[in-house]
This record gives sequence, C-alpha cells and structure tokens, in this order.
Amino acid sequence: MGVVKSAIGDMLMTFSWVVLSSTFGIQTAAIISAGDLQGITWAPLVILTLMIFVYVSIFTVIFGGASFNPTGSAAFYVAGIPGDTLFSLAIRLPAQAVGAAGGALAIMEFIPEKYKHMISGPSLQVDVHTGAIAETVLSFGITFAVLLIILRGPRRLLAKTFLLALATISFVVAGSKYTGPAMNPAIAFGWAYMYSSHNTWDHVYVYWISSFVGALSAALLFRSIFPPPRPQKKKQKKA
Repeated sequence: MGVVKSAIGDMLMTFSWVVLSSTFGIQTAAIISAGDLQGITWAPLVILTLMIFVYVSIFTVIFGGASFNPTGSAAFYVAGIPGDTLFSLAIRLPAQAVGAAGGALAIMEFIPEKYKHMISGPSLQVDVHTGAIAETVLSFGITFAVLLIILRGPRRLLAKTFLLALATISFVVAGSKYTGPAMNPAIAFGWAYMYSSHNTWDHVYVYWISSFVGALSAALLFRSIFPPPRPQKKKQKKA
C-alpha cells in the first residue's frame, strides 16, 4: 500500500506540475506587463526563477516526498539514498509518465484558445544525435546539482529550494536551443503523447535513454565522491 500511495502522489504531483509549468510563459508575460518591465532583459529570468522557487516550495508542502521526475527518483536510488527499491521504482515511474500525459491533455483542453500558442513542451531543435548528447549532459548536470544541493547543501529548506530554482533555470537556458530542454522523461513523454510522437525512436533515444544515462552517471559519480554510510552490523550477544 505504501508503494501505491507513493505512485498516486507522484502521478498527482506530475499532473499538477505539467499543468502549472506550462503556464509559466503566460504568467511571466502578465507580470512583465503589469509591472511595466518591458525591455528589461533580465526580468523574465528573475521572474521565472522566483516562480519556480515559490511553486516548488508549495508543492513540497502539499505533496511531501512525491516526485515528478523519473530520472531523479532513479538517481537517488543509485546514489544509495534509502527510500526506494527497484520494485517501487517500477511502479512510480510509469505513474509519473501517466500524470504528465494527463496534465498535457488537460491544459490543452481547458486553456483559452488565445493562450494556446504560448503553451508548449520540450521539443528537439537540432539533429537527433546532437539532441541526445545535449540531453545527456544537461541531465548529468542538473542531477548532480540536485544531489549536491539536497544532500550536501544548506540545511534550511528555503535555501535548498532557491538553489534548486537557480540550477533549474541555468540548465533550462543552456539547453533551450537543443532539446527544450526536458531533463525529465515523464514531462517529455506527456507532451510527446499530446502530439502522438511518444512512440518514436527519436523521443525514446533523446528524452528517455539519454536522460537516464546522464542522470545515472551523475548519481554514480556522486556516490563515488560521497559514499553512503554503511549499515552497522548488530553485535551478537554472548550466551
């Protein structure tokens, strides 16, 4: 039952994040217009960073230990962090993909027509091999940064969340001209399902295989630098 609850939490969180994050462009444009910030080049990045910080903080309170990124869940397992097993990952990861597909379908169904051109997900901007390399490097970088921030970063939760927001924006900007970027197979799957490209080799190669290769490589490197503590053996009592 614990695994099922975790999977349901993951599905709901991923659904909610896809719906919310797809409107970041709309929200940013509205804030810039309301604050008369047009022409200020750094304004969109600052606004987006603060939005991610606020929303991730809210999601942490609402969903607790749920996750919306399959590579993140797998990376924590490979890094030796207690919590998941191969069985629980086999249940949670598909739930995240289902939640993402539901979120993409829902937002495109209910968003007003005038805003639909501002809604989009990750998409390949280069040839497939370049995209795969980019997604591998980006997934490696964001995964190592997340592990470092969460496990070795500041103790205060708000400080961790702010650093995560900064790291996310940095890698999104770096990968925007290559793969979108996704750095999250579930979210990439959700939007690919929306456009019926979820079962193509390009999608699987770039957004699943490459993302997992990058994320798990980062987890292995992190584990080699910061080995998890070994469980202490119980001393047998002498008769």
